[in-house]
Amino acid sequence: MKNNVILETNFPTLKFVKKGKVRDLYDLGDYYLIVSTDRLSAFDVIMAQGIPFKGKVLNRISEFWFNHTSHIVKNHLITTDINKFPKECLKYADVLEGRSMLVKKTDVIPIESVVRGYITGSGWADYKRTGEVCGIKLPEGMEESEKFSEPLFTPSTKAEIGLHDENISEQKAKEIAGADTIKFIKEMTIEIYKSAVDYALSKGIIIADTKMEFGRIGNEIILVDELLTPDSSRFWPLDKYEKGKSQESFDKQFVRDHLISVKFNKQPPPPMLPEDIIHKTSEKYLEALKMLTGESL
Repeated sequence: MKNNVILETNFPTLKFVKKGKVRDLYDLGDYYLIVSTDRLSAFDVIMAQGIPFKGKVLNRISEFWFNHTSHIVKNHLITTDINKFPKECLKYADVLEGRSMLVKKTDVIPIESVVRGYITGSGWADYKRTGEVCGIKLPEGMEESEKFSEPLFTPSTKAEIGLHDENISEQKAKEIAGADTIKFIKEMTIEIYKSAVDYALSKGIIIADTKMEFGRIGNEIILVDELLTPDSSRFWPLDKYEKGKSQESFDKQFVRDHLISVKFNKQPPPPMLPEDIIHKTSEKYLEALKMLTGESL
């Protein structure tokens, strides 16, 4: 399938709201339009090159999970069918097709709702240093990539582009967003994660951890942003899983590994990525889509 890499969107007749690391947001009056570009952020720096098909994969996987988990909690998705978008969007259909969604407007809760099923990444680093993950005391002698007996809820702050999300305690999250709100999003995050883990395992994928965002419409809290994508989660191949070491993954790990190898200082401007790294990363995103949904682009 032909793919034009989209790094920026430019829709002069639509009201632009903001540019995220990957998504561009437009205000359509009653709704928001979210467009998933092919931008890639590594170490919180946006790379100069895009990853072919990435935005379309993220859009489709989010749509899949929003539908799969809608019985647990409502979400902001209205449609991904551009024929059902407001008519002012149709002149941009060639860009929007397959990489956009019309969503409800919400007041976003300023907390990243992180759930960890396995000890890896910054959690593993914290544990080695303190015996804890985000202030949660863990048993001695755990190994890298080991599964927790129960998923851990480890919230973080939501950072602007170029800044790092900051891990915070559950108590601090309650101070920011309110105790009842955090209790609800914690319960929903863990329930959604457990449901997704069971499904993904049946397809040969381990979801090691993920982060979710929630927003309010009046008194109701719903899921927003993206859901259980290779950008917001760690996906590991089940058939290659072995605790005691870091795992292969279905995401931008090729890019991270390359940047580490060239001693990238994690500050803009980023180095140019070799074509083989871009190609391998694109293949991983497409493979995750195929395994989870049975679909190809």
